Amino acid sequence: MSDVLDKLAATLAARRQADPKQSYVASLHHKGLNKILEKVGEEATEVILAAKDAQSGGDRSALIGEVADLWFHSMVMLSHLEIDISEVIQCLDSRIGVSGLEEKAARNK
Repeated sequence: MSDVLDKLAATLAARRQADPKQSYVASLHHKGLNKILEKVGEEATEVILAAKDAQSGGDRSALIGEVADLWFHSMVMLSHLEIDISEVIQCLDSRIGVSGLEEKAARNK
């Protein structure tokens, strides 16, 4: 599964320096972190709305598409900040088998 994320991360890295007129990703980088964060926030809101719709019998594929958009824009943000996606994957991996309550308590210490 992380192969898809690795491929996307490589594509995002390559497009970071591309012509903003030719690449959506490059245009986001060119506009700066605030624009990227605005997109992440917009996509997060759309995920929430789509989840509410899906719960009440709405289109589940719309929710899946919105989550994909949120992940994509989150990865653009990480790329902009020069944070490798492997760091997020390692963080998630380190939490496997750990109680969510224990993990959260450890963060607060």
